Amino acid sequence: MIYRKANIDDIEKLVELRKNQLVDEGIEPNIDIDTDLSVFFKNKLSDGTLIQWLVEDNEEIIACGAVIFYEFPPSYTNKTGKKAYFANMYTNKNYRGQGIATKLLTKLVDEVKNSGISKIWLGASKMGRPVYKKFGFIETDEFLELNFI
Repeated sequence: MIYRKANIDDIEKLVELRKNQLVDEGIEPNIDIDTDLSVFFKNKLSDGTLIQWLVEDNEEIIACGAVIFYEFPPSYTNKTGKKAYFANMYTNKNYRGQGIATKLLTKLVDEVKNSGISKIWLGASKMGRPVYKKFGFIETDEFLELNFI
């Protein structure tokens, strides 16, 4: 398996992966979001506020995960206000249970640490929640968080 960062040439694949993830989470595909997703990925990949990792097996993308960087007003619990949000975590059902999501999480956490941000948050599906908790994320009122300072 090959782990690599996505680039602009991967946008069409990123759109399909995102839609697969949403359907997998039980969200009905009742509107066309292809253009909106394409614009989102183009803008965020171009300005560096999104880093998306892909996992390929025999030239097929079988998993992905992303970190999106946000700036919030500084607070007493986060002096810089900068946070990283994990999104687009998806593994093809034929590849689940092989540690791929955990390896992706490690790569994404390394991206965040290298950026100097110390607070990660995410919204987890029921299926993903155990993976994140095992990794060290803790539940808050609405999200799961990981702090490493």
